[in-house]
Amino acid sequence: MADLFPPAVPPPRDEASRAVAPLADRLRPRALAEVIGQDHLTGPDGAIGRMVAAGRLSSMVLWGPPGTGKTSIARLLADAVGMRYAAISAVFSGVADLRKAFAAAEAAAAAGQRTLLFVDEIHRFNRAQQDGFLPFVEAGTVTLVGATTENPSFELNAALLSRAQVLILHRLDAAALEQLLARAEALEGRALPLDAAARAALVAAADGDGRFLLNQAETLWSVNLSEPLDPAGLGRFLQRRVAVYDKDREGHYNLISALHKALRGSDPQAALYYLARMLVAGEEPLYLLRRLVRFASEDIGLADPQALVQCLAAKDAYDFLGSPEGELAVVQACLYCATAPKSNAAYKAWKSAAQSARETGSLMPPANILNAPTKLMKEIGYGAGYAYDHDAEDGFSGADYWPEGMAPQTYYQPVERGFEREVLKRLEWWERKRRERREG
Repeated sequence: MADLFPPAVPPPRDEASRAVAPLADRLRPRALAEVIGQDHLTGPDGAIGRMVAAGRLSSMVLWGPPGTGKTSIARLLADAVGMRYAAISAVFSGVADLRKAFAAAEAAAAAGQRTLLFVDEIHRFNRAQQDGFLPFVEAGTVTLVGATTENPSFELNAALLSRAQVLILHRLDAAALEQLLARAEALEGRALPLDAAARAALVAAADGDGRFLLNQAETLWSVNLSEPLDPAGLGRFLQRRVAVYDKDREGHYNLISALHKALRGSDPQAALYYLARMLVAGEEPLYLLRRLVRFASEDIGLADPQALVQCLAAKDAYDFLGSPEGELAVVQACLYCATAPKSNAAYKAWKSAAQSARETGSLMPPANILNAPTKLMKEIGYGAGYAYDHDAEDGFSGADYWPEGMAPQTYYQPVERGFEREVLKRLEWWERKRRERREG
């Protein structure tokens, strides 16, 4: 195991070693005031700021998304209050490592030095290992600082939670990530080779993870780009796509593409022709049924909800009958899809929602709609003030279900065709009710 009695802060690196260190490592803050995006904890009025001002730490669990500064805060805490710093990772450590860490802490205590024991990924220790911390925390042998990306209510023993304060780190917002990029550019002495739109796209892609952002920036700086990248160029540079299909199967995919587009174009005659071409050539009927099921959701959706039912029923019929009798069920599903009203509103809604999820996937839902099965979750406001729609007038509360800091989005926009015409009426009624409640 690594040195169990290190100084409060690791010794400074020489210039040569610093030059080859990863950018994220070179940009680690050297004081709590340099930590970005966690002022609610590290500021003068924050829990950590108050503890540091008093010169005494209590055991704590730092709970937050990756790349938000948990490890940096733990290191800087020890330095700020003059404690010895020791660190272990629950991923790589076992009972023997814990015993050594506690023994070293006891020896340090006998010499008059307090120990801050940082446990990364603390949720990965099992219940028995977590119980092993209790006597040393209670005796003051160590001040425990655990770091976790998982909900402590579910992953940590209640006994351990009762002896540690849970501090919640926020995902880094766009302003914090921009500040991080500015520090990186100052350190490197050059700007990122991105135009304004690509820079915004890079920040959005980081989804609150500062480490990920710096790693991407380092990748961009690792090559000499002649011109700044736009968003499309950035996407090609950082995420290279691979071919989807083998060239020797081009005819196969040409036919399935033709079938799909004939279905979308509501031409049952052409669709039936391409279906026959594939079945006669020996195509597996279940492959065609999978494509029809996909089509029913992508190109018909709620314009005719029965399309998906018809396709799944055809799959069941084919499973039951086999070839050649079951192939007629495939034909029926094909004709139903070709003659059904079309809408890709569900497909477009999903693509838009998925893009938002990639950009804001660490945002917490509002606390009032979160479940609160544990005491800790109730104490921090989970479930407080939830409006139960069945108790509201018209069975509709009009509550805001979007994460804090994210404006309501409109992903699903039904068309004036088929059953979606009725869905559109419902959405318009609900939106009218929301406006009335806001204005009333």
